[in-house]
Amino acid sequence: MQSTANLPVIGLDLAKTVFQLHIVDIESGEIQRRQIKRAKLAEFFAKCQRSLVAMEACGTSHHWARVIRSLGHEVKMLPAQHVKAFLLRDKTDAMDAQAIWVAAQQPHIKPVPVKTERQQTCMALHGMRRQLMKMRIMQTNALRGILAEFGIALPVGYKQLLKTVQVELAKAQQADQLSADLVVSVQEQLKRIDSLQDDIDLLGQRLRIMIRQDRQMQAIEQIPGVGDLTASALVAAVGDFTTFKSGRQFASWVGLVPRQVGTGGKTQQLGISKRGDTYLRTLLIAGARAVVTRTEKSCWITQLLERRHFNVVVVALANKMARTAWAILAKGVAFDKVKWNPLETVSAR
Repeated sequence: MQSTANLPVIGLDLAKTVFQLHIVDIESGEIQRRQIKRAKLAEFFAKCQRSLVAMEACGTSHHWARVIRSLGHEVKMLPAQHVKAFLLRDKTDAMDAQAIWVAAQQPHIKPVPVKTERQQTCMALHGMRRQLMKMRIMQTNALRGILAEFGIALPVGYKQLLKTVQVELAKAQQADQLSADLVVSVQEQLKRIDSLQDDIDLLGQRLRIMIRQDRQMQAIEQIPGVGDLTASALVAAVGDFTTFKSGRQFASWVGLVPRQVGTGGKTQQLGISKRGDTYLRTLLIAGARAVVTRTEKSCWITQLLERRHFNVVVVALANKMARTAWAILAKGVAFDKVKWNPLETVSAR
């Protein structure tokens, strides 16, 4: 990216039909507030002098960022929570554009990387899969609750439910515990659940195809605990890992570092900050939990479990996974098992 120090800044508040601009002339300080319809936005920036266009990171921001970049401008996407702090008066489109303009000039606010169409496609598949997973969980919980009202207790877990539900239904029918109408309705509910699972599996296949075509995703899949979902989501959500100066900065961005509270010269570390992308953090912690619960654990994990609580070890491993992913993708190095678990090398000597 070229230097943006001397570029005029334009605050752009995105909308469905009418966009709001906040422009301040560098020489005169004159403020322009104007509205532009969606169809005219690209034409405006095509005629505008090269500028730094700032916008809030939202659903349509990546599309418009790519369009505006293609017209020769620099783009800075800002996290919504940081823009809110600069909203001075009532929340209107004009005030939003002004807040974006002010926030864009704050050096401490880290911009959101602009995603490519491929990255957006990958994240869209993840989003659809998450939605289907929620729907499947709702359906199975509803089924479990209905049958519980008739004295039938189904085990926790989707796979365990499928193994036992037909047997329990057959027993209940023999004992005249359930009416024929209810049994038919339950069977229809099970078909809906199976259909949802088929759709989830299909999206998973599409993600695996994307991984086979992406070297970065394949590279970080070598990390223990990083599977198809985590690898594809990390690469798609972050894009350019070099925007982070260190692995710790990336782990902090994901929300896997301790939150600090300080007063009177004393600093106290609390639980993890939980900032950043909740979905990425959830995937990393789920992968770490799977590694920690394995029968065969690495020496590093075993020794850590002797001193710390299980959940603390899980978060520590998730943090390590995030840092390792940054090292692989930012520095272009291969996954090193020795560096990942140096205690194994020491014990083998």
